[in-house]
Amino acid sequence: GSHIRHAHGVLETVHVADAVPISQMTGSVSWQYLAEPQRSLLARNQTKTLSQFGYRCAAHEYRLLASGHAHFVVYNKLMPWDHLVGVLIHAEAGGYTARIDGSAYLPSHIDGGILVAPDKESWQELRRELWAQ
Repeated sequence: GSHIRHAHGVLETVHVADAVPISQMTGSVSWQYLAEPQRSLLARNQTKTLSQFGYRCAAHEYRLLASGHAHFVVYNKLMPWDHLVGVLIHAEAGGYTARIDGSAYLPSHIDGGILVAPDKESWQELRRELWAQ
């Protein structure tokens, strides 16, 4: 499992957010590494979600996801130092991650994008709705 040790020393087991419809999800799309027309498509379709955030820091965003404070992120640039540990922590907290094409994420992947979600069903809904034409 995944844990967070708080400043006062308490170790807390964390879990991803409960699955909810896309209209109630909070998430982030890493815009700076997306090319057109995908950037505009995702920008338009992300309005189907409740709210967006953009910390531009994968470590912080994975912490939010693994501890249930957000539902999803989309990354296009996949440097292993940004994603290897985050994907593992998220999975240990109960989450689901796959590449945009649905294949498994591997640390050797540096492109092709990933979608990180609370579970496989949420991943499938996000993939369908965010990339809808």
